[in-house]
Amino acid sequence: MAQNLQNRGRLRPVDLARAHGLSTQAVRNYEEAGILPAAARSPHGYRAYTPLHAAALRAFLALVPGHGHGTAASIMRAVNEGEDGEAFRLIDVSHAQLLDDRRTLQAVESALRDLEGTEVSGAEPRGGGTHIGPLARRLGIRPATLRKWEHAGLLSPRRDPRTGYRVYTEADVRDARLTHQLRRGGYLLEQIAPLIAQVRAAGGLQPLESALRDWHTRLSTRARAMLTGAAELDAYLRERG
Repeated sequence: MAQNLQNRGRLRPVDLARAHGLSTQAVRNYEEAGILPAAARSPHGYRAYTPLHAAALRAFLALVPGHGHGTAASIMRAVNEGEDGEAFRLIDVSHAQLLDDRRTLQAVESALRDLEGTEVSGAEPRGGGTHIGPLARRLGIRPATLRKWEHAGLLSPRRDPRTGYRVYTEADVRDARLTHQLRRGGYLLEQIAPLIAQVRAAGGLQPLESALRDWHTRLSTRARAMLTGAAELDAYLRERG
């Protein structure tokens, strides 16, 4: 009877693993990484987990969608080391990044609204266009970045036949501005390329509307995941005492 009372609430690695669709090795790895608190060992070296470990695992898995695996792991390590203040700081950083991403999205939408009244189909502008230096300064980036975007197929400036200098038309400037804003929003060059191609083919910005809707959805999903993660982390902190 005493033995049964002693073992009540004890969990094996497989118990934690099965509850979350993980492997037992993953559970052991999480413990070794400090994501779970250290487990007691039997005289034979077997791990004995408790409901506290289960709460820690739930908190970690809930934090991952909103904060990413690396940050979630750092949050849990800080908590398990008694550094709650550091854990809260990491959470604040993630929330600040989410707010910055929302502001970037707003900037993209603002840029698109500005472009809607000035976009052109790609014909040569009357003024002859602009060169790489002035365009780079206008966007606050380096000329090398514009060359990189050109290499990736995002820009296609013509060359002045006399000097060989790149000449960016109004359509090129539009594409550069869109690329710049989408990069700030976290899009990769290979993700931006088909969007720019659609804009060129359509002669307008409508193809980006679905991308912006998807961006809004991803930010909302991330924000909701942060709330879920916060609730599970709070439950773990309460259980830890």
